[in-house]
Amino acid sequence: MGISRKAVVIGAGIGGLAAAARLACKGYAVTVIEAADRPGGKATYVERDGFYWGFGPSLLTLPELIDEVFLLCNRNPRDYFNYRRLDPVCRYFYEDGTCITAHADAHRFAQEVQLKTGEPAENVLHHLLHIANVYELTKELFLQSSLHRLRTYLRPSAWKALARLPAIGVHRSMHRYGCSRFTDVRVIQLFDRYATYNGSNPYAAPSTLHVTAHPEYNLGAYFAEGGMPQIPHALYRLASELGVKFLFGARAERILVSDGRAVGVKIQDETLPADVIISNMDVVLTYRQLLPDCPAPTSTLEQPRSTSGLIFYWGVRGTFPTLSAHNIFFSSNYPEEFRHLTSLYSIYKDPTVYIFISKKLEPGHAPDNCENWFVLINAPHDSGQDWDTIVQNTRKNVIAKLSRMLQTDIETHIITEVCHTPLSIEAKTLSYKGALYGSASNSIMSAFLRHPNFSQRIKGLYFCGGSVHPGGGIPLCLLSAKIIDELLA
Repeated sequence: MGISRKAVVIGAGIGGLAAAARLACKGYAVTVIEAADRPGGKATYVERDGFYWGFGPSLLTLPELIDEVFLLCNRNPRDYFNYRRLDPVCRYFYEDGTCITAHADAHRFAQEVQLKTGEPAENVLHHLLHIANVYELTKELFLQSSLHRLRTYLRPSAWKALARLPAIGVHRSMHRYGCSRFTDVRVIQLFDRYATYNGSNPYAAPSTLHVTAHPEYNLGAYFAEGGMPQIPHALYRLASELGVKFLFGARAERILVSDGRAVGVKIQDETLPADVIISNMDVVLTYRQLLPDCPAPTSTLEQPRSTSGLIFYWGVRGTFPTLSAHNIFFSSNYPEEFRHLTSLYSIYKDPTVYIFISKKLEPGHAPDNCENWFVLINAPHDSGQDWDTIVQNTRKNVIAKLSRMLQTDIETHIITEVCHTPLSIEAKTLSYKGALYGSASNSIMSAFLRHPNFSQRIKGLYFCGGSVHPGGGIPLCLLSAKIIDELLA
């Protein structure tokens, strides 16, 4: 029997874990280097005083992409993790007192929108059908394939998608499209918010990105039992069973290149030889820290960064029946909120607030008669702001907003708190400038031509994770690993 080819994966986030498992199934001897003391990346967890929160992602869509990794390795995914469909998916709160419940059933959701806003239900249903059609037309080309290989464009599905580009909305913004589809500003705002799923601006991002809502409304939104950190835990368990070696608390220092080929990774005083290297680390930091002597593709690395987040993890005394597991409290001035985010690099005084309470679904995530609030406010990436002042002002504004809209003094309910800013997010996850999704998708170029999943200059070097093609979020990180798998095939 021949000697197994060696692969080194840098980073044990979702993409890196999936890539490691896929390569192990191919017979590679895989080593994963992770600077943190546990796997997960942005999908890790926070604990304090009996409260448990997921660090980042909170809503699961396209769970079949996770299952696919286990099935590929001849494992039953249900032996590793489980999930269940959410209903309702989310509750939307507006300053005028409107509350829209996003039911899992599309027709019921459309009727709810009509009842609460007067927006005809057929407008909502037509929109959901439109984004479903766009998704089916474009998924193979833009999500499941490398856009940087000629053979991708030789498929009939690619010709069909490219021929329909004007019709799928690449030349007008999400907001402009929403204004042409809906009559009520609250409904426009509800669907505009899906730009934030990849850290973008609905007033600039191409309307094609409305497809981000398709999995949630047309295919189903899910909760991973035990919380989202159970997903990387399951992938870690799978990879370990397949013989993948994990080095935690180990920081990659340099990717070694010889004669135009990646040949190893240096960590501390050790060199790990490799036939294949996959970086799940932010692509900008991969080039700047691990490949300082290699020319970087500036056309993609200099794309504007996505937004980040200011996150409060609040342990809250009491329960709030008005709230669902997922809740959005909208800004009363969405254009001004995004002007602050993308032009002033600050947080507007009346920001949109997202609250996820996993205690609603997992009783063990908070003590009795308490709730664990994951409170996320869209924030600019770090560019040298005074984050202490921003945190202080935003916390005051958010508590005032929630107290007003929920008609109770929220401050008196908070019994423990953890906070993360773009600065600490960058330090914890090595996300360049704390940008949660790499580059923003505020133009056609940055939306569809992110950094490829392979190096065009260095053989044997590949990239996965949210900072490269096809983008951020658990489903797209899983797809980046799948694309590498296919490239190696």
